[in-house]
Amino acid sequence: MSAIQELIYKAYESQEKEFRPHLGVSQIGEKCDRKMWLGFRHALQPKHSGRILKLFQFGHDYESTVIKELKAIGCRIISQQASVDFGCHIRGSCDGIITNVPGYEGQTLLLEIKTLSEKSFKDLVKKELQESKPMYWAQVHVYMLGLKLERCLFYAVNKNTSEIYTEIVDVDKEYAQKLIDKAKKIALSEYLPEPMSADPSWFECKFCDFYKFCFETKITDSVNCRTCAHITPTQDSQWLCARHDNEPVPVSWQRSGCESHVLHPDLVPYPRQPSENPHEAVYVINGVPVRNGEPCGYVFGSKEILADPELCANPNDDVLWLRDELGAKIVEKTLLDPLTS
Repeated sequence: MSAIQELIYKAYESQEKEFRPHLGVSQIGEKCDRKMWLGFRHALQPKHSGRILKLFQFGHDYESTVIKELKAIGCRIISQQASVDFGCHIRGSCDGIITNVPGYEGQTLLLEIKTLSEKSFKDLVKKELQESKPMYWAQVHVYMLGLKLERCLFYAVNKNTSEIYTEIVDVDKEYAQKLIDKAKKIALSEYLPEPMSADPSWFECKFCDFYKFCFETKITDSVNCRTCAHITPTQDSQWLCARHDNEPVPVSWQRSGCESHVLHPDLVPYPRQPSENPHEAVYVINGVPVRNGEPCGYVFGSKEILADPELCANPNDDVLWLRDELGAKIVEKTLLDPLTS
């Protein structure tokens, strides 16, 4: 790889990942309830290479090209990025709303645009949308229901050859409503759902961003409000914090949480014991009860436990002194860093 390629890929990797506050319509077609819940809770931070991130951006950028092509054949774009909000944290923005589609003049349709690899594109052409791309099939139905549209123009492009595939989809309102109801149930659930499969060799699990969580670690890698035991999602799309008098937590605060963060019991592999303090949890790590809450003395913060659970279970005198006297915290195995630094 040349230095230029490497720098460009690193530039993509260095960009801050956006914290999506809602459960997106594009995820509603997921077969696995657990995957949807973990993603909505921001329980893990999937790592993608710069090349893959650039590929994602290409798909987004290509939408403007498709819009120009459709306008060139007489279509009229009424709206781009039209939003739908079903409550209970379920929201999304479609690619567009379109009229004067050849063969459907006088009708208003949803527009959904996708760029696909050659293999994926050929499969779509062979099987059509419902069978080939059930996630997209679900997505367009939910958008159509939310926007009160009867049809969708699904427009796909082969990234290798620029070949085009289009399909008109008629809305199935009952199917779309079932998807929304299921997504709301998952969004409001305080507990981790069962996975679609308990078999680590299952092909859909093997390629999932959360494979390691389900079959290896059983532990979150992210400390934010949504991975905290104090938080509760509500039907009015709020997040209430029991630690702070059930006040709604702004999205900007949710991204990092606070020092009182307590790891959600479904996001750690440790047995839990009763705690005398309602603001703390007690997890048994390597046979030792460890208090999890606002760091002080023998109470360890969530970031400290994720950094080095063994050290939190068996801290030596130096570790305790540094934490108590200097305000240090455990940031990775056997390394310490002042809170104020």
